[in-house]
Amino acid sequence: MKSSSIYFFIALLWTLAVSCGKPMENPDPPVVTQDTFRYETSKLVMGADLSYVNAIEENGGTFYDSLGKKTDPFVFLHDKGANLVRVRLWHNPAWQNNLYGSIKYSHLTDVTKTIKRAKDAGMSVLLDLHYSDNWADPAKQETPKAWLNLNLQTLKDSIYNYTTKVLNHLKSQNLTPEYIQIGNENNGGMCHPVGKITGNNYGNFGQLLASGISAVRNFSSNSSIKPKIILHVAQLQNSDWWANGVTSQAGVTDFDILGLSHYFLWSTVNKNTDITKTISDLTTKYKKKVMIVETAYPWTSQSADAYNNIISGQNAVDGYPVTKEGQLKYMTDLTQAMISGGGVGMIYWEPCWITSNLKDQWNTGSSWENNTFFDFTGKPLPVIKYMKHSYTF
Repeated sequence: MKSSSIYFFIALLWTLAVSCGKPMENPDPPVVTQDTFRYETSKLVMGADLSYVNAIEENGGTFYDSLGKKTDPFVFLHDKGANLVRVRLWHNPAWQNNLYGSIKYSHLTDVTKTIKRAKDAGMSVLLDLHYSDNWADPAKQETPKAWLNLNLQTLKDSIYNYTTKVLNHLKSQNLTPEYIQIGNENNGGMCHPVGKITGNNYGNFGQLLASGISAVRNFSSNSSIKPKIILHVAQLQNSDWWANGVTSQAGVTDFDILGLSHYFLWSTVNKNTDITKTISDLTTKYKKKVMIVETAYPWTSQSADAYNNIISGQNAVDGYPVTKEGQLKYMTDLTQAMISGGGVGMIYWEPCWITSNLKDQWNTGSSWENNTFFDFTGKPLPVIKYMKHSYTF
């Protein structure tokens, strides 16, 4: 071996010995960042109807995060991108006495609790006034029992006074909602038979709507939070004729948002391009903001209980299989289609209606657990990612 090689070898051994004797410096710890992004409601309402949550939890339903830790669904969904909670209010759902021996959900006390949970979690609120003791929808718009047989003028006064009373109650507890629906899925009017739409006669219905609207506007004059008013119709194919009847026939134009229910099973407008066009046409024609205030999509065709599901999962929109991934893709694409048409919000209906011992008029459990944001063990599904998706505006 040449002397130069010997010297190099000795130097190498010395370097290794010194380096082995020194303690290694700790590498920089990995940077852990929490995804705190969510849309502001002024940019995009990303909502969830959580009307059943209190009752579900009281009847054994439990929600978990992705690590299997028990979680508050209000806090969890806000963390995942929700910025608004929608909640329905029935006038006096005394029929629940037959189920529980008392009134358990969707009455003012329960709704007040829901609104407080939503606001405590950092979310805005949409209060959905059904003006009925029970479900109000295209098939049924029953007048509250307390208002039966009232003439038009007295019914208008009752709607005005009731709306004012509810808002004042919430304001007294610092729970004023940022949005308020005057009725729910009012395709056929409200408070039948007085407020029923017959043919092109929207007259009585329009006067009842105007009473509720007037109550909100008068309340707002003395409130720091001034609720935006939403009028609501089910299914996009019904939106134009209904909005035309309300604005042209009934003369009701003092509202802020046209709210739509969009359920693929009952819709004839399911292509995303058609959804975009419908919403764009509504926005242009009526000069109102448009929001989808109810929608859902199944992630499975299976059931977690003996309560038959409303949407079985056997039917699906082309390109969106009834799978966890299909549910996420559907909601992401639907939201983009809505935004592309100028829509301002997407609200998922009852994403927390998992199975429990909750009772309704028909059965115990859930008829919606295959459309939820949580699987049959109460853990979150991939669909929640759509709320923080980067959309094109």
